[in-house]
Amino acid sequence: MSGHSKWAQIKRQKGVADIKRGQAFTKLARAISIAVREGGGVGDPESNFKLRLAIDKARSLNMPKENINRAIERGKGTGEKGVGFEEVIYEGFGPSGTALIIEAVTDNRLRTTSEVKNVLDKNGGSLGIPGSVSYLFSQKGLVTVDKDGKNFDDIFLIALDTGAEDLEDVGSQVLVYTDPVDLNRVREALVVQGLNVPEAELIRKSQNTIPISDKEFAKKILSLMEKIEDLDDVQKVYSNFDIPDQLLKDIEV
Repeated sequence: MSGHSKWAQIKRQKGVADIKRGQAFTKLARAISIAVREGGGVGDPESNFKLRLAIDKARSLNMPKENINRAIERGKGTGEKGVGFEEVIYEGFGPSGTALIIEAVTDNRLRTTSEVKNVLDKNGGSLGIPGSVSYLFSQKGLVTVDKDGKNFDDIFLIALDTGAEDLEDVGSQVLVYTDPVDLNRVREALVVQGLNVPEAELIRKSQNTIPISDKEFAKKILSLMEKIEDLDDVQKVYSNFDIPDQLLKDIEV
């Protein structure tokens, strides 16, 4: 299982999104504003796919409609504050030589860089230079499909017909990987086939994973991931670790 999907699975089990909903709304609002700005000020999700993904994510966490609309207006520069955010990508290393890519949206690059570096330095990691680990990851589209009574083989056959590149079984769900440009087409095709698709997003998927079998190293890696993602400016964290499910059951982060 890739580092991205493993970390996503852990967060679902821990209920992080519900516990920190207020912080999640702030991050989602920034993602919406950035999507509008990068889309040339287009606030219509039907004409701005990145915005559509951000809005779908916000709705999945029950973000109020007025919050979404305010974020869109900020992205256009017509809201009460306009938008002063920019996207920043950090590359680094965690315990056991694991690779990290950290996506952030900030209105103060120096502050965010300092915060990210501080967390890494205090938790067995280090900040790398641009290009130091990005070659270990591929940009992919990811469609999450609920099994809803179907088995992996059923969804596998359906997904292959839609042009999916790869699939991963994660218990009650199946992760469908696509070429980034095919994400929307595959997602809509799966919905047409009657599958429940709670989420679709653009991700960075590790090309190879680093197996972690030592409990203490596993705890350090998961603790680092959570502390980085707790930073207000951080949107997503990707890594290439692989911790066995049995070992995860014995760990409390």
